[in-house]
Amino acid sequence: MSTFALDTADFGSVVAAPVGPKKFKIPGVALIRSTHGLQRGMLLVGVVIVAIFLIVALFAPLLAPFGFAQIFDPQLPMSASHLLGTTVGGYDVFSRIIYGARTAVEVICLAVILSIVVGVPLGVISGYVSGALDRVLVLVMDALYAFPSLLLAIVVSIMVSEGRSGAFTGILSAAVAITVVFVPQYFRVTRNATMAAKVEPYVDAARVAGAYPRRIMFRHILPNVSQSIPVLMTLNASESILTLAGLGFLGFGIEPNSAAEWGYDLNKARADITNGIWWTAVFPGCAIVLIVLGVTLIGESLNDVLNPLLRTRGGATTADEEEIAQVVESKMGSDEEPSGVAVPYAGPPDEFNVYRGDPDEGSQGDGSSGQGSSQGDGSSGSTSSDQEHATMGMREQSIRPLPNEPTSQEDERRNNDNS
Repeated sequence: MSTFALDTADFGSVVAAPVGPKKFKIPGVALIRSTHGLQRGMLLVGVVIVAIFLIVALFAPLLAPFGFAQIFDPQLPMSASHLLGTTVGGYDVFSRIIYGARTAVEVICLAVILSIVVGVPLGVISGYVSGALDRVLVLVMDALYAFPSLLLAIVVSIMVSEGRSGAFTGILSAAVAITVVFVPQYFRVTRNATMAAKVEPYVDAARVAGAYPRRIMFRHILPNVSQSIPVLMTLNASESILTLAGLGFLGFGIEPNSAAEWGYDLNKARADITNGIWWTAVFPGCAIVLIVLGVTLIGESLNDVLNPLLRTRGGATTADEEEIAQVVESKMGSDEEPSGVAVPYAGPPDEFNVYRGDPDEGSQGDGSSGQGSSQGDGSSGSTSSDQEHATMGMREQSIRPLPNEPTSQEDERRNNDNS
């Protein structure tokens, strides 16, 4: 059964145009197309790195040859049975890296989601309501923001875990500790954008229409102040990986028997470096560097695309700027005067005191009769001249000398009269 849509662009007729099924669009393709040059390369590299880590985290039980807590002979070199060797505790390095990717992804997703759920609504409410509530929230967020992030994460992790570091408890305590660090950032960004948006005309129109404050805040203001949240998410994701690794390195992270964590593996590999056993520290460190690099590349590329001030990075223009340039050129072209249209001539200003004569005035001089005939001074008539120049987009009017400046024919006639 076919579906038809009415095309009423031409008011003289109504045409039924068939409408086909909507094409499936891959998410993110339009964003990649809006980039160019080095910016597109950075975005693609970041997407590939993050996609690989997501696939590894999702299929970790299938990709890992051993369990993350399975013990073998300690400090075995790289071989066919152990691709990246074993640690000082007897854990397989390759399996720990794969399961560590799953732990990192779980902590990042949980921490970023909690930060958005807590920080964004508080920022919208504080920016819209203002007053005493705004001052209290700003004071609390500034106090949290003033603490060193890693120290604050350690304190919150100890308070949440209470000395217990199971699989779920360890991941939750690490996520909550990172959330407390990131909430002030979302709060400040959203609050500043809300304070600028609440004086816009669409907010005043919603108030006049009788909308409740809750509807104004979360249905009108929030969608218009959330443009910078995706960029902040990606930047915070990379920082959360480093915070998680720092907690594990200092011993406040997840226990090795509960989940694999790269920071803990780096801590246990410190003594191996002096003994020439480098693989226990290099590969977990490379995993941390790669995932942070991929997320950072995506965040920087999103910042360049979504920020209009940075869209010209790389010396070229984006698709949006090219479209704007085309619109401006077409607008300038439409302002020009079309060809073939007669432009009325208003004549020179009055201060020039130019006398054009009366169009109904008869001919002057010998042999001239009526309007449109040749005059004594050789000037052509106005009627034929106007018709000829109107088709060329111009108009001319014959200008005769001022009355107080007689011509040679008038002088000759006066001489004849006097004689």
